[in-house]
Amino acid sequence: MGQGQQEKVATSLTGAVSEEISASLAPVDAELERRYPGDPGTRQPVHTVYVPGDAFTADTVRSWGDQALTALDRHAPDAASLAAVLGLSDDLAEPVYARVRAKLEREPIEDLRVDFEDGYGPRPDAEEDEAAARAARLIAAAYEDGTAAPYMGIRMKCMEAPVRDRGIRTLDIFLTGLMEAGGLPGGLVLTLPKVTYPEQVTAMVRLLEEFEKAHGLERGRIGFEIQIETSQSILATDGTATVARMIQAAEGRATGLHYGTFDYSACLGVSAAYQASDHPAADHAKAIMQVAAAGTGVRVSDGSTNVLPVGPTAKVHDAWRLHFGLTRRALARAYYQGWDMHPGHLPTRYAAVFAFYREGFEQAAARLVAYANRAGGDVMDEPATAKALSGYLLRGLDCGALDIAEVARATGLTRTDLEGFAVPRRADLTVLAK
Repeated sequence: MGQGQQEKVATSLTGAVSEEISASLAPVDAELERRYPGDPGTRQPVHTVYVPGDAFTADTVRSWGDQALTALDRHAPDAASLAAVLGLSDDLAEPVYARVRAKLEREPIEDLRVDFEDGYGPRPDAEEDEAAARAARLIAAAYEDGTAAPYMGIRMKCMEAPVRDRGIRTLDIFLTGLMEAGGLPGGLVLTLPKVTYPEQVTAMVRLLEEFEKAHGLERGRIGFEIQIETSQSILATDGTATVARMIQAAEGRATGLHYGTFDYSACLGVSAAYQASDHPAADHAKAIMQVAAAGTGVRVSDGSTNVLPVGPTAKVHDAWRLHFGLTRRALARAYYQGWDMHPGHLPTRYAAVFAFYREGFEQAAARLVAYANRAGGDVMDEPATAKALSGYLLRGLDCGALDIAEVARATGLTRTDLEGFAVPRRADLTVLAK
């Protein structure tokens, strides 16, 4: 065929065949849209800090940052000393250390949960009533004066019969207090612990619906996290993955699945010395959670370590190495959030997160540029990989590991460009694949 001649195209099927196929799959298309809307594209905090309801005060966020800075000053006063403890490379040591200190000064906690469950325990009703009301007042004031963490809320008691009424009352007092103080903050997060049956999730949905009706709020305004702490939440008696049914039972309100390291381990009979987030039982549970949540817009969070960085420097360094290693392990497995139980965990949380994003920054930027420019390179990337690359850069930007200026220099892309790759509309998917 000569140059410039148009290729002859022949088909065998009529348009009616395509129309019939599309009509038959219309219910499936709608089901995909409903059940798998994709990631919401919002910021995901790198951790959640739990503070007992009676210990939470107006200066908790700042106090944790100050305690973390004191720990750095005492046990790793410069970049070289922290790098030696954690095994950071020379090129990462200074930028990571500087960013850790800046983060602890600017935004030491990304997500804070005032705990009325295990960390608080059973109390007289009047005492818990007062603590719940105080938590609402302090959180509302923090958002008003700009001292709040980006995300804040409470963990109520669970839906099991012995504590159900108490948990419902605490949630009611807390949410009502926020409404009376001016309304629900944008960063509000609620955690429902020890969920074993989807019906308990349904009960939480109904509870929130009634609260929304009582205050004239838009239906679905209030979401919540589901905490996975029992074997029954992973595998039901009929062999099905209970956690997948829980996500559906939430009717779009579930925002996260949080792995409870110690309750889950104990439920399986793991002895106390071996209860950890890298135990095979933990890996199995989180893998099920991850697959169940994929594409639903529900995010998975790792648990915590109970080894605290306290005491003499050698002991602190051992605890830091453990926490740093567990955090890096979780990040490599796409668990981008975890729990921190002590201010001394903050330096290694941020050191691990910042090192993770900075060490892969140049390669991710180069691959995304090659994809955006169709320039090829030594790796052939697809739209799904471009989505992962841009998501990686966006998470690095959100936590402070990367700056928008350096990302723009390396990629020539704006944040809006990155968001377009990370959360493409379904209508764009065909275009991206061409």
